Amino acid sequence: MEWTGARYADKPTLEVRTWIDAPPERVWSLVSDIELMPDMSEELQSVEWLDGAAGPAVGARFVGRSRHDALGEWQTTSHVIECDPGRSLAWAVQDPDRPSAVWRFRLRAEDGGTELSEWMQLGPGRSGLSLAIDRMPEKEQKIVFVRLREFERNITATLGAIKQRAEH
Repeated sequence: MEWTGARYADKPTLEVRTWIDAPPERVWSLVSDIELMPDMSEELQSVEWLDGAAGPAVGARFVGRSRHDALGEWQTTSHVIECDPGRSLAWAVQDPDRPSAVWRFRLRAEDGGTELSEWMQLGPGRSGLSLAIDRMPEKEQKIVFVRLREFERNITATLGAIKQRAEH
């Protein structure tokens, strides 16, 4: 990831892609099972569907509990905003109209397998990162950059774990 000088209000994004030697249906079965994600993430500790939901559908909600050495422990409620089985799954964190983050998986059949990407956007709604920026506004660009690099590293690991499971 290269330095962009982005500020939180810029709604910075990042995307990581991988190719998986498995059909989109197999990859989708892993991506759409969000309760598997804590096994593939450093930060995410647990996930559970809310309101009787048993899987992704637009409007479904889930709570995620996370932990980070510098940020502590927290939980967020996410709202599924896009669900196209075998193709895409996206959710907005906290307020779907002004989320603290948006996350999206995209799947595309390619070369007899699947190209899987994970994309995320910070903001525009406030998050735990906003608190750090409030305390050190002169370091906002560095805070955003460091957090995006952490997300890039974690997303790469998550995609690697999905690839491993899908191919074996």
